[in-house]
Amino acid sequence: MSKTVFELADSVMYVKGVGPTRAEALEKLNIVTKRDLLTHYPRTYEDHRHITKIANVQVGEQAIVVGRLSNIQFRDIRRGLSMITATLSDETGSLPVVWFNQEYLRKKLHEGARLVIIGKTNPRALFPEMSQITSFSILSEGEKVQLGIEPVYPATARLNQNFFRTAIRNLLDAMPPVEENLPRALVRKLNLLSRDAAIRAIHFPASIEELRAARRRLAFDELFTIQCGLMLIKRRVQEEQLGIKCKKNGALVKELLASLPFSLTKDQQKVFSEVARDMESSMPMRRLIQGDVGSGKTAVAMLALVKAVENGWQGAFMAPTEILAGQHYETFTKFLSGLGIRVGLLSAKATRTKKMREEIYRQISAQELDIVIGTHALIQEGVQFAKLGLIIADEQHRFGVSQRARLGQKSSAVPDMLVMTATPIPRTMTLTVYGDLEVSLIKEMPPGRQPVETKVKNIRSRKKVYEFVREEILKGRQAYVVCPLIEHSESEKLSHVDSAEETYERLSEGIFSDIPCALIHGRMRSDEVMEKFRAGEIKLLVATTVIEVGVDVPNATVMVIENAERFGLSQLHQLRGRVGRCAEKSYCFLISDSKASIAQARLDLMESTNDGFVLAEEDLKLRGPGQFFGESQHGLPDLKVANVFRDVETLQEARTAAEEFVASGLDLEDFRANLIAVYGENFSQISQA
Repeated sequence: MSKTVFELADSVMYVKGVGPTRAEALEKLNIVTKRDLLTHYPRTYEDHRHITKIANVQVGEQAIVVGRLSNIQFRDIRRGLSMITATLSDETGSLPVVWFNQEYLRKKLHEGARLVIIGKTNPRALFPEMSQITSFSILSEGEKVQLGIEPVYPATARLNQNFFRTAIRNLLDAMPPVEENLPRALVRKLNLLSRDAAIRAIHFPASIEELRAARRRLAFDELFTIQCGLMLIKRRVQEEQLGIKCKKNGALVKELLASLPFSLTKDQQKVFSEVARDMESSMPMRRLIQGDVGSGKTAVAMLALVKAVENGWQGAFMAPTEILAGQHYETFTKFLSGLGIRVGLLSAKATRTKKMREEIYRQISAQELDIVIGTHALIQEGVQFAKLGLIIADEQHRFGVSQRARLGQKSSAVPDMLVMTATPIPRTMTLTVYGDLEVSLIKEMPPGRQPVETKVKNIRSRKKVYEFVREEILKGRQAYVVCPLIEHSESEKLSHVDSAEETYERLSEGIFSDIPCALIHGRMRSDEVMEKFRAGEIKLLVATTVIEVGVDVPNATVMVIENAERFGLSQLHQLRGRVGRCAEKSYCFLISDSKASIAQARLDLMESTNDGFVLAEEDLKLRGPGQFFGESQHGLPDLKVANVFRDVETLQEARTAAEEFVASGLDLEDFRANLIAVYGENFSQISQA
């Protein structure tokens, strides 16, 4: 490890101005080493390059002023509150300035002192008064004012902006130049700043142009690193592993196609052709199918599994919930039992006893089952396939890169892999998180499906909404009511949010007292309730987001989402996808009284479009990439600088450069070691899996 890396791995307490006490406070911000502090990048910047003449200062505005102090007065207002007032004057006029609870200034401020003050004037005052002072400095006689672009860091009450600016400047002054971690030819080709210059400029840029160049370089570093990791996985699969190499579609596939009660849409035909081509290749398939809720991904999956079986292989179909696994098992059995294909179900409910589990394990290892459907338990210890040729992960957008890379360990061969998601993912996110997979899209909906009519309603309209729901139920339909909370925590008891438990109590004892209702949420066993809802015994289901994935009840035509502003666009779209699964007209009501502009923009978009991909792009704009997938589970290094929506051009540059670099194979091991040193085990896992 180089001297620079070694020093940056040292404790942050050794940075001048930090020490043990502040190091303890920094740890709460996940800043433990010098490198952590160095990569604690500013969240924004303040432009302090332009001085405002005092005569031009306006009420309620940010300003930088320079002048001399006079009329200094120190006053103790009451216990715990002191105030310093003074007048700052330049050649154009005078400005009252105020400091609160700054006792240490008694010894520093004096009549005639020359100050530069950065702050905001009181927005409630009749005349300009500088009472919200961000920072100031006392100038010596003849000293020139040196102002620039100041970083604004994520900070805390104990660790303010002045601390971070001073500590990071001290760190930069003390450390040697940061070593270059990219091939120099690549840096020259793309006209990138050196890594050392970029890291220094991201903290203290001399100009807006230098700041942009620093951002571009560091964003490129992050995206290039991720793309290299993904390309290394892809190359290893392509060059070092052999796939199952199926023959052209045979009699079983054709028989299944003929027996389906519907014709495949053009998109389904196209995607199955892509899947079949992959399965017939000598390289293992690694493909992602994106398709909106109800677009027919399951039919494509079934065809792929039958193709694997007719070539002598077994297939595994992973569903995210037991409910969905059971539904798929019923569907697959219905269509495949007549073809002589043996389908098994591996889930907690289906294998309640040790004896039942051991029996299905035996059937899998003896190849007495052709297709096994279950949850992620399929890939856990204890399950061993005799001849696993195809793994399909349904709705597994939370499966990380390293997990996907390890999935093929259940067979002596390298199985083909198909990942399916109904969560529409913007292309930029697809390239970043699923860059090791080929991507197929199913956008065309099967004929007969009507778009869900979506309406945003305020709380005053709630009674009418539920009266409409009641009318639909009396017509023989079913309905969902979705709430953001199971129950109120202490901190949420005063909020205007009805929990699922409160809503269930209110509805089941009120307007729906004569209608079968039920409640499900993540803390209760919901299988029995869902079975009754699917069977039509329960007419109104009050739920949390546990129904977001994998609930297929075609008779449910109405959904009410309470406090809809608490959900992101993609999640609202997923929830809405639980209705509109038949030819009947379906409705989704979004109830919200939020006045927040972003919340209103999201809800208005839900009203205007049913296109999940449009909503996903807008969600990325409104919420930012860090929140798109919720908790970080994809196993890639965090993006501290890059923004996959804003930095599309840089992402494309990084992807092209990564493809060329990995294809060349030059210095690849040294480069990997460097990246592991910088990014830690995340890169090690995805590049060596």
